[in-house]
Amino acid sequence: MAMKWLDVLQRIEDGESRTTEFKRGLDLSAVGKAVCAFANTEGGVLILGVDDSGTIVGVRKDTERVQEQLTNFLHTGCSAPVSAYSERHKDPKGWVHWLEVPRQRGFEPLRYDGRVWIRRQRSSVEPSPLELQELYNAFGYIITEERSIEAGSLAHIDLQRFRSYLRALGLDTEQDPQPTDEDDLRNRGVLTELGGALRPTLYGVLAFGREPQRYPQTRNFRVECVAYEGSDRASRVLQVADAAGRLDDQVQRAAGWFAGLGKFESYRDLIREDRPLLPRTAIREALVNAIVHREYSITGSKVLLEVFSRCVHVTSPGTLPNHMRVESVRAGAHPRSRNESLANFMLAMGFMEQRGRGWPLLRQAMREFNGTEPELVHDEQSRFVRVSFVLD
Repeated sequence: MAMKWLDVLQRIEDGESRTTEFKRGLDLSAVGKAVCAFANTEGGVLILGVDDSGTIVGVRKDTERVQEQLTNFLHTGCSAPVSAYSERHKDPKGWVHWLEVPRQRGFEPLRYDGRVWIRRQRSSVEPSPLELQELYNAFGYIITEERSIEAGSLAHIDLQRFRSYLRALGLDTEQDPQPTDEDDLRNRGVLTELGGALRPTLYGVLAFGREPQRYPQTRNFRVECVAYEGSDRASRVLQVADAAGRLDDQVQRAAGWFAGLGKFESYRDLIREDRPLLPRTAIREALVNAIVHREYSITGSKVLLEVFSRCVHVTSPGTLPNHMRVESVRAGAHPRSRNESLANFMLAMGFMEQRGRGWPLLRQAMREFNGTEPELVHDEQSRFVRVSFVLD
């Protein structure tokens, strides 16, 4: 039931809160953030013509024009129309307008100015990565490798690359009869039907997409590379790079950036020997595992490759898949991938070894390199998995 003036007066008396916000006048930018935030959180009431102290000052604009602007904004101002109730009342101090905004129900969170907004106490703010993940989950937008990317199309898939993958699987892509491209891509999980049209899946975008990070959901599915001068993140940053692209591109670019950081120098008699900071096998295997096995439902986080003065961290968003334990990973137990298609793609393209050999390979490479053991940290509360290497 729509709010009456007496209800609005009670809101004004109670003051601003998680579900109530005041604005002196009509500022559509402020209106947009508040409406979007209310719609994404618990709903709420935006009251115009009231200052921060709760004093009615009235909106100093033509009342019909204000209502018209508010109505138009609700239809076109956000990423989707907002079904809010708009009303007004003439107080002795001036016109007061209010928007009663219910919680949004839809495919994904509402956006204003291209960004998601939520209510945090009395403010409309952009969500943290964890809040954004929880918000997407609340809207039923839990991203898995089978999930369709609504803004994508067949044109965004590199067919030549897809056929190269089929050849890597040992399949004949030339001999007739061949399925149509659409049928082949759909049968192999690269495309899926959504609303009567074929859309790429997350797997399709990350394995065969022309621009994998072009979509709002996939923007952060990349590797962030950072080199620090000291032993922690408080020290001076020396180099930063983004390793984006398809899955194998990300591995190659991140590993290439790491290789370019420099080498250790050592001497045997009078002969200088150079060796890399870490063995290529170790850093590559850690990157592949982090990229393939990450939780893609954590939309605001990237895989991190961090290089410090005495160690290297490779951090993957999410927990170990399918209830695996640190002890079982260290023992080289049979893998339980949450992203089976992505893992099979990387295996076929030569970026993963035989499944289940990842951690034994890391251990062997580090023992032969500097006699140290890689460390595996699984933080279920903060939701990350980290592999650490000692530099020596």
